[in-house]
Amino acid sequence: MQITVQGKQMSVGDALRTHVTNKLEEMNSKYFNHGTDASITFSKEGHGHGLVRTHISVRIGSQIMVMADAEEGDAYLSFDTAAEKAAKQLRRYKRRLRDHQDRLQRAPEKGILAARDYTLSSNDDEEEQVKDESLVIAEMATNIPTLTVSEAVMRLDLAHQNAFLFRSAKHGGINMVYRRTDGNIGWVDPGDVAKVVKPAATPVKKAVSKKKPGKKAPKKPVAKSNVKKLPVKKKAVAKKTPVKKTAAKKAKKRA
Repeated sequence: MQITVQGKQMSVGDALRTHVTNKLEEMNSKYFNHGTDASITFSKEGHGHGLVRTHISVRIGSQIMVMADAEEGDAYLSFDTAAEKAAKQLRRYKRRLRDHQDRLQRAPEKGILAARDYTLSSNDDEEEQVKDESLVIAEMATNIPTLTVSEAVMRLDLAHQNAFLFRSAKHGGINMVYRRTDGNIGWVDPGDVAKVVKPAATPVKKAVSKKKPGKKAPKKPVAKSNVKKLPVKKKAVAKKTPVKKTAAKKAKKRA
């Protein structure tokens, strides 16, 4: 395992480097034996730099990170405290880590989604936050692995993170586990099928036309019936019989 020991605002001697290396190699062989690299950083903390802070970051395999921090008055004690925190987490997940590593060896690249990890500025200056691009102060490539919920919780604990994004091994959707303020772990799962819930349609009220005074409402067209009307029989009109002219009328005409 490749081990890097560095100090910020303080020097790290050979004796401390040897102590760190021996401790980490022992931890590696005892718990997982898959450690590829480790980074240990010592820094001065506290008012007047009365404390030494140790940050331990160990990569197991190619994907799992184990992190631990501690602050003590002495560099050796600070490292031992942080190392014990990491060992406690490894003891807790020892069996699950081995099973997880075996599964990754059988399918090392299965279900990994490439993504970009952005670091955003927390500056509250409104002028600098006119565009979203102005918030980005760092960018790096990352991967979103496909895991079970228990594996995701394990990675969240080992890395001491507040949230962890992953793809569900059950249905392939994006999930997230996060650390709640009450100490429990939250889990966000949109389900196996992402459904967009549309709001219920509001019934449209029919517009009531107001009649203007003095104007009649237009008549609605009467629907034509498909029933054929039978022709109406005309009533027979009796022919008038010509009336014979009387003899008196004939005499007048003769005269």
